[in-house]
Amino acid sequence: MPRLSRILVAAASLLLLGLYVLPLWSVQLEAPQYPEGLGMYIHINTVRGATEFDLDKINNLNHYIGMKEIRADAIPELRVMPWIVGALIASGFAVAAAGRRRALYAWLGAFALLGLVGLADFWKWEYEYGHDLAPDAIIQIPGMSYQPPLIGSKQLLNFVAASWPATGGWLAGLAFALAAAAAVLAFRRARQGAMLAERVPAARAASVSASASASLSAGEPAPLARG
Repeated sequence: MPRLSRILVAAASLLLLGLYVLPLWSVQLEAPQYPEGLGMYIHINTVRGATEFDLDKINNLNHYIGMKEIRADAIPELRVMPWIVGALIASGFAVAAAGRRRALYAWLGAFALLGLVGLADFWKWEYEYGHDLAPDAIIQIPGMSYQPPLIGSKQLLNFVAASWPATGGWLAGLAFALAAAAAVLAFRRARQGAMLAERVPAARAASVSASASASLSAGEPAPLARG
């Protein structure tokens, strides 16, 4: 694995450390009665309001339409995510230290799988909160659900819900891009090495053949080919 690939993998692992202090995802709500907006940030281990009282206000609004209260201790994924991210970081540093190309490919694949599973799980969480409504809700609109978008914005009654990666999410994306660049560099180096290995025997055979032809033309015995 090229030295640059190892540096990129180490840098990607360092960036992932930011997930322990920065939010992964942001969900913002805008409505005429809340011109300043309401929002919450999802971290790898908790959920926080954009301001001190935002999460309480969101839960109070959700109560009227029958949605469950958003509580970090009710989301089991938030208890295991710090360990999963920690394992990914530690294995990334191990890959950078070992410098093995196949280990890099495996780590990149695990990184991609973790991201896809995380997005799928977040969508499932949003779906359950938006569709599993209390039958005795104060406000009931037949056929209405309140699932926020995974990415982008969506009209929900008089609210516009917007969901986007937060700072930690963008850091994770940048870390994945660095790891992918490291894999591409390692693949190219391995391919160049394989092509060079194929050329050397061919060049040696051509040199022996040319030497033999010259010897025959001069009436000298042909040199023996050496393996």
